[in-house]
Amino acid sequence: MFHNIPRAMKDRMTYLEGMDARDRGDKTPHLERLRQIPPETGRFLALMAAGAPAGAYLEIGTSAGYSALWIVLALQGRGIKLKTFEVLPQKLALARETFHLSNVEDSVVLIEGDAREYLGQYQKTAFCFLDAEKDVYEDCCDSVIPNLVPGGILLADNLISHADVMQPFLSRVTADPRVDSLVVPIGKGVLVCRKI
Repeated sequence: MFHNIPRAMKDRMTYLEGMDARDRGDKTPHLERLRQIPPETGRFLALMAAGAPAGAYLEIGTSAGYSALWIVLALQGRGIKLKTFEVLPQKLALARETFHLSNVEDSVVLIEGDAREYLGQYQKTAFCFLDAEKDVYEDCCDSVIPNLVPGGILLADNLISHADVMQPFLSRVTADPRVDSLVVPIGKGVLVCRKI
């Protein structure tokens, strides 16, 4: 999978990595920054997505589509489409551009709106990546965890980089008897939950 990343996808990933680095260095306002995952977290997402069971594949917080590309990389050839949710118009435009330039438009359903309004529709969720504003994490998990299929995976980013803010959420999820969970110290800290 990592040895055969299509050229168009790889070029767009490189472009977005550069854009994200500039955003972090030039004082771009918080909501306008991409705030995307680093490449090592992308590879981790792809590995987890490749091993997830059958069912819906979801992403909450598209931004410019960088993390979606890593997930789609794992889904190519499997006939599975990633459903990804974004609320900010400027990020939606960037994501559309990303999916078009990367030739993955047939593999992604980009949904404009608050994921919390849609998550109940996915009764058999195999994989979900959560990387949005931190105040929606609990609501999203409350909707996703009951709908995970056995062996289904829920990943949430920023558990180490935002440790203080995320502690109540982390305590709640790690105490949830429906999932086994742990924080993996990769990138900004990824919570991995697996449905029992």
